[in-house]
Amino acid sequence: MRQKSLSADPRSSDTALIDLLRVKNSLGIGDLSTALGVTATAVRQRLDRLMRAGIVGRSSLPRPRGRPSHAYSLTEKGQRTGSDNFRDLAMVLWSEVRSVKEPSVRQGLLSRIGSAMAGMYRDQISGSTAEERLESIATLFRGRQFACDVNLSQESSSDVQSRRNLAVLTTYSCPYPELAEQDRGICSAERLMLQELVGTSIQLSECRLDGASCCRFTASEMSPTPISISVSTEAP
Repeated sequence: MRQKSLSADPRSSDTALIDLLRVKNSLGIGDLSTALGVTATAVRQRLDRLMRAGIVGRSSLPRPRGRPSHAYSLTEKGQRTGSDNFRDLAMVLWSEVRSVKEPSVRQGLLSRIGSAMAGMYRDQISGSTAEERLESIATLFRGRQFACDVNLSQESSSDVQSRRNLAVLTTYSCPYPELAEQDRGICSAERLMLQELVGTSIQLSECRLDGASCCRFTASEMSPTPISISVSTEAP
Protein backbone atom coordinates (compact mmCIF):
# COMPACT_ATOMS: atom_id res chain seq x y z
CA MET A 1 0.00 0.00 0.00
CA ARG A 2 1.53 3.34 -1.02
CA GLN A 3 0.80 5.17 2.22
CA LYS A 4 2.63 2.56 4.31
CA SER A 5 5.75 2.83 2.19
CA LEU A 6 5.79 6.60 2.77
CA SER A 7 5.44 6.50 6.55
CA ALA A 8 9.19 6.29 7.26
CA ASP A 9 9.77 9.83 5.92
CA PRO A 10 8.01 12.54 8.00
CA ARG A 11 7.55 14.85 5.02
CA SER A 12 6.32 11.99 2.84
CA SER A 13 4.02 10.92 5.66
CA ASP A 14 2.56 14.41 5.77
CA THR A 15 1.99 14.17 2.03
CA ALA A 16 0.25 10.80 2.41
CA LEU A 17 -1.99 12.16 5.15
CA ILE A 18 -2.83 15.24 3.08
CA ASP A 19 -3.63 13.07 0.08
CA LEU A 20 -6.00 10.96 2.19
CA LEU A 21 -7.85 14.02 3.43
CA ARG A 22 -7.96 15.36 -0.11
CA VAL A 23 -9.82 12.23 -1.21
CA LYS A 24 -11.96 11.51 1.88
CA ASN A 25 -12.39 15.15 3.00
CA SER A 26 -13.02 14.37 6.69
CA LEU A 27 -11.47 11.53 8.70
CA GLY A 28 -10.90 10.63 12.34
CA ILE A 29 -7.65 9.50 13.92
CA GLY A 30 -8.68 5.84 13.80
CA ASP A 31 -9.40 5.97 10.07
CA LEU A 32 -6.12 7.78 9.37
CA SER A 33 -4.16 5.35 11.55
CA THR A 34 -5.58 2.36 9.67
CA ALA A 35 -5.06 3.87 6.22
CA LEU A 36 -1.48 5.01 6.92
CA GLY A 37 -0.49 1.85 8.79
CA VAL A 38 0.93 3.78 11.76
CA THR A 39 -0.08 4.27 15.39
CA ALA A 40 -2.68 6.77 16.54
CA THR A 41 0.08 8.62 18.40
CA ALA A 42 2.06 9.07 15.16
CA VAL A 43 -1.07 10.33 13.42
CA ARG A 44 -1.72 12.87 16.21
CA GLN A 45 1.85 14.16 15.92
CA ARG A 46 1.46 14.68 12.17
CA LEU A 47 -1.94 16.29 12.60
CA ASP A 48 -0.55 18.66 15.23
CA ARG A 49 2.23 19.66 12.85
CA LEU A 50 -0.17 20.21 9.96
CA MET A 51 -2.64 22.14 12.12
CA ARG A 52 0.15 24.46 13.28
CA ALA A 53 0.98 25.06 9.62
CA GLY A 54 -2.66 25.88 8.90
CA ILE A 55 -3.01 22.98 6.46
CA VAL A 56 -5.43 20.82 8.49
CA GLY A 57 -8.43 21.89 10.56
CA ARG A 58 -10.33 20.02 13.28
CA SER A 59 -14.04 19.86 14.02
CA SER A 60 -15.88 18.24 16.94
CA LEU A 61 -18.41 15.48 16.47
CA PRO A 62 -20.95 15.08 19.31
CA ARG A 63 -21.19 11.74 21.09
CA PRO A 64 -24.08 10.43 23.16
CA ARG A 65 -21.80 10.33 26.18
CA GLY A 66 -18.23 11.18 27.02
CA ARG A 67 -15.87 13.54 25.26
CA PRO A 68 -16.64 14.57 21.67
CA SER A 69 -14.63 12.91 18.93
CA HIS A 70 -12.82 14.92 16.29
CA ALA A 71 -12.76 14.87 12.52
CA TYR A 72 -9.92 16.34 10.48
CA SER A 73 -10.10 17.96 7.08
CA LEU A 74 -8.00 20.19 4.85
CA THR A 75 -8.26 23.94 5.25
CA GLU A 76 -8.38 26.24 2.25
CA LYS A 77 -4.60 26.50 2.49
CA GLY A 78 -4.39 22.72 2.63
CA GLN A 79 -6.53 22.36 -0.47
CA ARG A 80 -4.00 24.50 -2.35
CA THR A 81 -1.11 22.39 -1.10
CA GLY A 82 0.26 20.10 -3.76
CA SER A 83 1.98 16.82 -3.12
CA ASP A 84 5.39 15.86 -4.44
CA ASN A 85 4.05 14.85 -7.83
CA PHE A 86 6.10 17.49 -9.69
CA ARG A 87 9.51 16.37 -8.40
CA ASP A 88 10.28 14.56 -11.65
CA LEU A 89 9.39 17.69 -13.62
CA ALA A 90 11.71 19.77 -11.42
CA MET A 91 14.52 17.27 -12.00
CA VAL A 92 14.01 17.45 -15.77
CA LEU A 93 13.90 21.24 -15.80
CA TRP A 94 17.04 21.49 -13.69
CA SER A 95 18.85 19.04 -15.95
CA GLU A 96 18.13 21.44 -18.81
CA VAL A 97 19.73 24.27 -16.83
CA ARG A 98 22.76 22.06 -16.22
CA SER A 99 23.03 21.31 -19.93
CA VAL A 100 23.73 24.96 -20.77
CA LYS A 101 27.44 25.08 -21.59
CA GLU A 102 27.95 28.84 -22.01
CA PRO A 103 29.00 30.12 -18.54
CA SER A 104 27.48 33.58 -18.95
CA VAL A 105 24.13 32.13 -20.07
CA ARG A 106 24.09 29.64 -17.19
CA GLN A 107 24.99 32.40 -14.72
CA GLY A 108 22.13 34.48 -16.05
CA LEU A 109 19.70 31.57 -15.66
CA LEU A 110 20.78 30.94 -12.06
CA SER A 111 20.47 34.64 -11.27
CA ARG A 112 16.96 34.75 -12.72
CA ILE A 113 15.98 31.58 -10.84
CA GLY A 114 17.22 33.08 -7.57
CA SER A 115 15.32 36.30 -8.22
CA ALA A 116 12.15 34.39 -9.13
CA MET A 117 12.40 32.34 -5.94
CA ALA A 118 12.84 35.53 -3.92
CA GLY A 119 9.81 37.03 -5.63
CA MET A 120 7.66 34.21 -4.28
CA TYR A 121 8.42 35.16 -0.67
CA ARG A 122 9.33 38.85 -0.73
CA ASP A 123 5.98 40.10 0.59
CA GLN A 124 6.22 37.73 3.56
CA ILE A 125 9.63 38.90 4.76
CA SER A 126 10.02 41.76 7.24
CA GLY A 127 12.74 43.33 9.38
CA SER A 128 15.29 46.14 9.16
CA THR A 129 18.45 44.16 10.02
CA ALA A 130 19.99 41.06 8.47
CA GLU A 131 19.23 39.08 11.62
CA GLU A 132 15.57 40.16 11.64
CA ARG A 133 15.09 39.37 7.96
CA LEU A 134 16.80 35.99 8.28
CA GLU A 135 14.55 35.21 11.25
CA SER A 136 11.54 36.13 9.12
CA ILE A 137 12.81 33.74 6.44
CA ALA A 138 13.38 31.03 9.07
CA THR A 139 9.80 31.44 10.29
CA LEU A 140 8.60 30.92 6.72
CA PHE A 141 10.79 27.82 6.34
CA ARG A 142 9.57 26.34 9.63
CA GLY A 143 6.02 26.71 8.40
CA ARG A 144 6.99 24.39 5.57
CA GLN A 145 8.49 21.83 8.00
CA PHE A 146 12.15 22.72 7.40
CA ALA A 147 14.10 22.82 10.66
CA CYS A 148 16.30 25.91 10.92
CA ASP A 149 17.42 28.64 13.28
CA VAL A 150 19.13 32.04 13.25
CA ASN A 151 21.99 33.15 15.49
CA LEU A 152 24.94 35.52 15.59
CA SER A 153 28.50 34.47 14.87
CA GLN A 154 31.94 36.06 14.58
CA GLU A 155 33.60 33.13 12.87
CA SER A 156 33.51 34.61 9.38
CA SER A 157 35.72 37.61 10.21
CA SER A 158 39.47 37.25 9.70
CA ASP A 159 40.40 40.66 11.09
CA VAL A 160 40.29 40.29 14.89
CA GLN A 161 40.28 44.06 15.47
CA SER A 162 37.19 44.56 13.33
CA ARG A 163 35.29 41.40 14.24
CA ARG A 164 31.55 41.89 14.51
CA ASN A 165 28.49 39.77 14.97
CA LEU A 166 27.20 38.32 11.73
CA ALA A 167 23.73 36.85 11.31
CA VAL A 168 23.72 33.17 10.34
CA LEU A 169 20.82 31.09 9.06
CA THR A 170 21.36 27.39 9.82
CA THR A 171 19.24 24.84 7.96
CA TYR A 172 19.19 21.20 9.10
CA SER A 173 17.51 19.71 6.03
CA CYS A 174 17.75 20.46 2.33
CA PRO A 175 14.58 21.49 0.47
CA TYR A 176 16.02 20.05 -2.76
CA PRO A 177 18.20 17.07 -1.71
CA GLU A 178 18.10 15.19 -5.03
CA LEU A 179 18.81 18.31 -7.09
CA ALA A 180 21.66 19.38 -4.80
CA GLU A 181 23.34 15.98 -5.02
CA GLN A 182 23.32 16.21 -8.81
CA ASP A 183 24.30 19.85 -9.18
CA ARG A 184 25.38 22.36 -6.55
CA GLY A 185 24.07 25.12 -8.75
CA ILE A 186 20.80 24.81 -6.82
CA CYS A 187 22.76 25.85 -3.71
CA SER A 188 23.85 28.98 -5.58
CA ALA A 189 20.24 29.70 -6.54
CA GLU A 190 19.16 29.33 -2.90
CA ARG A 191 21.99 31.61 -1.74
CA LEU A 192 20.98 34.21 -4.31
CA MET A 193 17.37 33.98 -3.18
CA LEU A 194 18.40 34.64 0.43
CA GLN A 195 20.74 37.42 -0.68
CA GLU A 196 17.94 39.23 -2.46
CA LEU A 197 15.45 38.72 0.38
CA VAL A 198 17.88 39.93 3.07
CA GLY A 199 19.32 42.78 1.01
CA THR A 200 22.97 42.09 1.69
CA SER A 201 25.74 39.68 0.70
CA ILE A 202 25.16 36.05 1.75
CA GLN A 203 27.84 33.38 1.88
CA LEU A 204 27.29 29.62 2.14
CA SER A 205 29.81 29.12 4.93
CA GLU A 206 29.02 25.44 5.56
CA CYS A 207 27.29 22.87 3.36
CA ARG A 208 26.01 19.35 3.94
CA LEU A 209 27.46 18.35 0.57
CA ASP A 210 30.92 19.02 2.04
CA GLY A 211 30.24 16.69 4.96
CA ALA A 212 28.88 19.29 7.40
CA SER A 213 25.93 18.37 9.59
CA CYS A 214 23.96 21.37 8.31
CA CYS A 215 24.06 24.28 5.87
CA ARG A 216 24.92 27.75 7.17
CA PHE A 217 24.24 30.97 5.29
CA THR A 218 26.16 33.92 6.74
CA ALA A 219 25.00 37.47 6.09
CA SER A 220 27.18 40.57 6.09
CA GLU A 221 25.91 43.82 7.58
CA MET A 222 22.85 45.29 5.90
CA SER A 223 23.58 47.29 2.76
CA PRO A 224 22.11 50.80 2.58
CA THR A 225 21.13 50.25 -1.07
CA PRO A 226 20.05 47.14 -3.01
CA ILE A 227 22.97 44.92 -3.89
CA SER A 228 23.72 43.50 -7.32
CA ILE A 229 23.53 39.77 -7.83
CA SER A 230 26.31 37.78 -9.42
CA VAL A 231 26.75 34.07 -9.82
CA SER A 232 30.05 32.29 -9.53
CA THR A 233 30.81 29.31 -11.72
CA GLU A 234 32.67 27.76 -8.82
CA ALA A 235 31.02 25.49 -6.29
CA PRO A 236 29.12 27.57 -3.67
